[in-house]
Amino acid sequence: MAATKKEISVGDRLKSLYHLQLIDSEIDQLHVLKGELPIEVSDLEDEVEGLQTRIGKFNGAIEDFEEQISKHNGNIADSNALIERYMVQLKEVKNNREFDALNKEIEYQKLEIQLSEKRIREANQEIEKRKEVLDEAETKLKQRNKNLDEKKKELEAIIKKTEKEEAKLLKETEKARKQIDERLLKAYDKIRKSYRNGLAVVSIKRDACGGCYNMVPPQLQIEVGLAKRVVVCENCGRILVDEDLLTSE
Repeated sequence: MAATKKEISVGDRLKSLYHLQLIDSEIDQLHVLKGELPIEVSDLEDEVEGLQTRIGKFNGAIEDFEEQISKHNGNIADSNALIERYMVQLKEVKNNREFDALNKEIEYQKLEIQLSEKRIREANQEIEKRKEVLDEAETKLKQRNKNLDEKKKELEAIIKKTEKEEAKLLKETEKARKQIDERLLKAYDKIRKSYRNGLAVVSIKRDACGGCYNMVPPQLQIEVGLAKRVVVCENCGRILVDEDLLTSE
């Protein structure tokens, strides 16, 4: 009859846990090869998206100003047409009242032209301002896209190189985790997340913890060697294992 998890000795449980740590450490090393590339790629993607949105807004604003200019040019053309018509009518006036009324209309249209010309100048100034910023944003976008392509290619090359090995190790770690009870796994995972190097299970080397390198008291070393219970480092909280236990059958 196969032994249940409860029947497995503390020593065997620690061996299994240390084996899991070795596999996870290999996976961690593969992630180290990628370095900050995944984060850099993600950051660049966000920046590119932000620049594209910004460029879109500037182009939209420029189009709005161009529409305003077109509208004002239309108003100027209408006013000039009216002035021409009023000038013709001036030659046919029969009294001073009609003459004054036409002149007022002509002056009014001239003011309308001046106002439209002013609005056109203002719109052109706004367009120039936005085009200047737009050129800078487009130049920046071009550079960021180039950087993004380079980083993606670099990351893809690393992934391609390591994906088979990582897939193999992930299967191994999944298999190894099934050999360890849930309570111990939770403690292991919690400790791993607490340290950047991911070391949760370490051996004692030269009377010191293999994780934080602080001295382990002799009495604690004896307890670790006996493997009657799970012992953690008093300083860093990592699970301690005896090297002799790891090499024994």
